Order: sequence, then structure tokens, then C-alpha cells
Amino acid sequence: MDFLAEYGMFLAQAITIVIAIMLVIGAIANAGQKNKKQPAGHIEIINLSEEYSEVKDGMLKEILSDEEYKLLLKEKKKKDKAEQKERKKAAKLAAKANAKNTAENETEEDDSDSDEQSKRLFVLDFDGDVEASAVENLREEITAIISAAEKGDEVLVKVESPGGMVHAYGFAASQLSRIKDAGLILTVAVDQVAASGGYMMACVANKIIAAPFAIVGSIGVVAEIPNFHRLLKHNKVDYEQHTAGEYKRTLTMFAENTDEARTKFKQELQETHGLFKQFINENRPALEVDKVATGEHWYGSQALTLGLIDEIKTSDDYLLSQAEEREIFGISYEVKKPLAERLSFSVQSAIEKGVAVIWKKNIESRLFRG
Repeated sequence: MDFLAEYGMFLAQAITIVIAIMLVIGAIANAGQKNKKQPAGHIEIINLSEEYSEVKDGMLKEILSDEEYKLLLKEKKKKDKAEQKERKKAAKLAAKANAKNTAENETEEDDSDSDEQSKRLFVLDFDGDVEASAVENLREEITAIISAAEKGDEVLVKVESPGGMVHAYGFAASQLSRIKDAGLILTVAVDQVAASGGYMMACVANKIIAAPFAIVGSIGVVAEIPNFHRLLKHNKVDYEQHTAGEYKRTLTMFAENTDEARTKFKQELQETHGLFKQFINENRPALEVDKVATGEHWYGSQALTLGLIDEIKTSDDYLLSQAEEREIFGISYEVKKPLAERLSFSVQSAIEKGVAVIWKKNIESRLFRG
């Protein structure tokens, strides 16, 4: 036990020294970067088609005989060569059409041939919280895609969100609308949940797919406000609130609420619900909105019957089904963390590892004690 105590003291001292060094480095780095403009985030692009191809190739190499695998490679090479030839041909036709400024119908025909050959699929992930904070990255990702995408390209957004603030999710839905406004195809995939504000985003899509047990719907509005008036009154605490405007405040957490205030607050909820239903109706006119706008949620298979979604399929299956026909790219906007934040994480990791070592030594001393 004396050895364990000495080892623990040594480890604690070592961790303290490491933390002190990191803090000094962080302070110096922050001082040097204080007057410098911090670089913005950047777009990261992953070629998912290549990843799918590598996985498939690795599997086939293991399960096929050498002769079968060589034959497969030969056929693949032949197919790739033919596709490359077709792409070049389509590009030449488009260039020729633009150079000669041919009739509008002929240009559209050539452009459609080009689009058919060059369709790409861009994949985005939206993991929503109550404040829809991921919208900050989403807007950058969509801007990047619109700047480079062409007519006929598609964007698949994997939405995962139980909903949240109305204005935040309204803005997120507006970001998705930009994709359609740019003439691109928008598909939303729901693998687990797209409820309330999450469904507000999903309904913008040209097509919604969902897993069989994904949670969809919850088209409603809810507000919960605690009231501490009686508690304050019991403890002889006065609370004053002054406003200009009859309805600047309706319900409050600290003052005594009136029936008039409750009525106005409920009216505001109904108005918000009405706007929510109107938005869905505009984006999915075939959906019987009043039938599903009850605040209830449904699983994927039920949502399909009700018309809330268009197909039962996971995002993984959808991407695999498209992998042979088009190039697929994963797009994400990444913001580099400041040095101080990275050092803070390193310090936390060091402390956790140190505690784990001490705990392990303590357990071992008990296990091997005579």
C-alpha cells in the first residue's frame, strides 16, 4: 500500500506539471493570436463512391476465386472505359451546343443528356437539438453545394431531430428550400426521428424516405411555463414587471397569471400551429394535413400509409442503390477548435487517464493481496 500511495503522489505531481505546461503554452498561443483574425471553418468532401467501391472490391476479392476476380476486374475496366467515353461525348455535345447557340429545344436536349451522365449525389447530416444549432453548419454546406452543383444533381439530407424552437427550425427548413430553389433534387432520409421541427424540415423535400420504425410527425406546438408566484408570495417576495404594449407579456413565471393572459397565450399557440400546417400543406399538397396535425407521432410504416413519407428505406440502402449510377460525395463544414479548447480537452484526457491508472492499481493491489 505504501508503494501505491507513493505511485499515486508521483502520478498526481506529473499530471500537475503537464497541466501547468499546457496552460502556459495556451496562454502564450492565445496572446499571440489575440489580435489575429481566427480562420473560418472549411468544407470537407469525402468521395463515398470510392469508399463503397473499395469495400465491395475487398469483399469480392475474398469470396471469389482468383480466376473469377480477374475476370470481374477485366469486365469492370471495360465498363469504366465505356462510361468515360460516353461522358466525353456528352461534354463535347454540350460544348458544341453552347458555342453555336443552337435552338432552345436542341440545347435543352443536349443539356439533358449531359445531366444524365453527370448526375451527382451530395450527402449531408443534420443532427438537431432544441435550438437547431446545427443549422449554422448546414447553411455553409448548402451554399458550397449550390455553388458547384449542376441541374440534375441530388442532395440527400439525413435528418435526425425531435424538434425544438419554432423560429430555429423554420430557418433550417428555409435552408433546405434553397436546394430546391437552385433546381436541385432534395431527398430527406429519416433513420430514427424527424418529429415536430424535424418534420418541418423533412416536408420540404421532393421525396421523404424513412426506416420502418423511424418516428415521424408530431405536427403540433407545445409550451410549458412554471409559475413561482405562490412560492414568492409565501416568502414575502415582491415581483414587479412593467411593459409597454398590451400583449408584450402574456404568461409569466413570477407574477400572478390571469385568465386573459392564458387565453392570449393559447391563441398565439393556435396561430403558430396554423402556420405550421400551412407550411406543410404548401410543400406536401397531397397530404391531408388536418388528419395528421394532431400532435401525434407515427412509425415509418404508419407514416407511409398516412402520406407523411414516400418510401420505406434507410439512408444506407438508398445510398447503396445509387452507388452504381452516380458519384456520391459526403459534405460537411468543419470548424477548427481554438488551441485553448484543444489543450483543455488534452488536460481532461490526461486527468481521466491518470485517475484510471490509480483506480486500476488500487484494484490490482486488492486482488493480489494475500
